[in-house]
Amino acid sequence: MVTINCDMGEAFGIYRFGDDEACMPYITHANIACGFHASDPVVMARTVRMAKAASVRVGSHPGLPDREGFGRRPMRMTREEVAALTIYQTGALAGFLRAEGVELSHIKPHGSLFGMAQNEEHVAEGIADAADVFGVPVIAYSDCWMSEVFTRRGIPFSCEFYVDIDYDDHGRQIISREHPAISADMVADKVRRALDLGLTRSVNGKDVKVVAESICVHSDTPGAIEVARAVNDVLRDAGRLTRG
Repeated sequence: MVTINCDMGEAFGIYRFGDDEACMPYITHANIACGFHASDPVVMARTVRMAKAASVRVGSHPGLPDREGFGRRPMRMTREEVAALTIYQTGALAGFLRAEGVELSHIKPHGSLFGMAQNEEHVAEGIADAADVFGVPVIAYSDCWMSEVFTRRGIPFSCEFYVDIDYDDHGRQIISREHPAISADMVADKVRRALDLGLTRSVNGKDVKVVAESICVHSDTPGAIEVARAVNDVLRDAGRLTRG
């Protein structure tokens, strides 16, 4: 069974970012930004309420302290720093969840923090340290430091597949500042191949291995609602959609 997660709550002040409310009916898990790469207290509170109303599970989406780069530029950080910024941001979201009587579902690192955790053992350890504090699973990635560290430490995790991000020839996501548009038909084909064959096509046309236990969509992708709906339709038709 497979979940659908979406990065949300990434507006800030008067700046709007994606249509979170319209995406809610098509997802199972909302990853809510916690203020470092995007969001603010009011946005966090509103997004928690929207997710609660839609019966969508809520996790934290901690990012690097880089608003200008939207958390999509890597930084050199120690394990202690990674753990601290993840605990700090998740703790902030936990307050808004408590106010609404909603439990924290998971942690999913954002952007380059996610990429760093795939490629650097100490970053994955820092994320695991934070997950231990809150006692929640992590949305992670397969065949990398995240899966190795979390397995060794007994941290529950699910491996995600991205339908709206390109992959390199090593099966790693290419983290860019913007997400290009993708058609609903292409989304459906990518999801089916990932589910049935465990494969996706890299930017150079090479088939690379992926694990699709949770499908990720982004609210800033052009046509995000159509993308989320297409993923939902494929999983429902296959009888594989779960609330997690």
